[in-house]
Amino acid sequence: MRVVDILAKKRDGGSLSPAEIDQLVYGFTAGDVADYQMAAFLMAAYLNGMTPDETFYLTQAMVKSGDTVDLSAIQGIKVDKHSTGGVGDKVTLILAPMMAAVGLKVAKMSGRALGHTGGTLDKLGSIPGFNVNLTEQQFVDQVNNIGVAIIGQTKEICPADKKMYALRDVTATVPSIPLIASSVMCKKIAGGADVIVLDVKAGSGAFMKTVADAKRLAEELVAIGRKFGKKVVAVISNMDQPLGSTVGNSLEVEEAIDAMRDFGPADVLDLTVTLGSYLMVGAGAASSTKEAVGILSGALESGRVLQKFEQLIEVQGGDASVIENPRGVLPHARFVEDVEAMGDGYVHRINAEMIGKAAHILGAGREKLGDDIDYGAGIIITHKVGDFVHAGDPIAQMHSSDARKFNEAREIIQNAFQLGSTAYAVPSTICDIIT
Repeated sequence: MRVVDILAKKRDGGSLSPAEIDQLVYGFTAGDVADYQMAAFLMAAYLNGMTPDETFYLTQAMVKSGDTVDLSAIQGIKVDKHSTGGVGDKVTLILAPMMAAVGLKVAKMSGRALGHTGGTLDKLGSIPGFNVNLTEQQFVDQVNNIGVAIIGQTKEICPADKKMYALRDVTATVPSIPLIASSVMCKKIAGGADVIVLDVKAGSGAFMKTVADAKRLAEELVAIGRKFGKKVVAVISNMDQPLGSTVGNSLEVEEAIDAMRDFGPADVLDLTVTLGSYLMVGAGAASSTKEAVGILSGALESGRVLQKFEQLIEVQGGDASVIENPRGVLPHARFVEDVEAMGDGYVHRINAEMIGKAAHILGAGREKLGDDIDYGAGIIITHKVGDFVHAGDPIAQMHSSDARKFNEAREIIQNAFQLGSTAYAVPSTICDIIT
């Protein structure tokens, strides 16, 4: 079939066959389908939606457009987690060693992030010496030996997705649930894990601004995973304020270490243990989430999770003394300045997206891949939703190596805090579970 006929079919509300979707995706990857033709398909999909079968076929085609990761040489059940992106999200730093501490295998491939702050690789990159560039054999051997490895992607995974996302970004077709779902799941399927838990964020600091939209996305993600024969659960979590108290690479590593000592922020621990409990049940390591929570709590209290993180750092060449002396080992910003509350009241909301933008201004994120990150830059939130503050109280602390950035960031942070005269309940971290 001619490409123009496929586009006309989708434009007119028809459902595309697997062969038609393959022709579009493979042709676009090879350069035989022009950018403007793929842009037309994306807009038609955005306006008319896609059936569950179409979304699955699109995901399948994107998986087949590149390499897949073969984890068969790793003994045991391989588990993985994906977050749709939030502010202050340091969960992977805790969850990966936590799963290894209870006997599961975590073969984690991550990418470097754009936007507010760095991704998991950038957070780990703030630990001096930490090497994310292992060979495939080193990666497999490490997971077999200690249960966990976190590296940068070594294969060309889902190249069609990369090309399509670049077009979506400039054609106003990013906010399409089927297109988002296929983009997320193609990488998870290509990654080779047996059991996947998805952390779908909802709120001001998330792509999906409402729980209802996050639920729709979660249902699509889980359905795709199940069609590929994977065990998949989606946890919808609150992103109407930053997760934990820190936003920024080395600041988040330090907070993650506190959490692994079992005295970190309650929301971080709650989300991490919830995600971990569903991975354990999916892998058959616990008969119920209640049992899994007990096992994971014991692993934290005994210090086994922190010991596993220390082992991960040491084996991948990092300075493991960061565990005992994070402030002495991690990079810190040259300048620190408090942000003061502009009035009296209870904190009703902290716009996480605005906090993320302020952290980016301070140097914690990058505009494009290859840009340098100020590992020590970021924000410490000193009052969270539900707290009472007086005018002039410090509500946050800015960290940057460039003090000239403080004025712009301060105004954004102050505006992110919404105060009210009445007491305000602390919001639940977990909004829903999609199984």
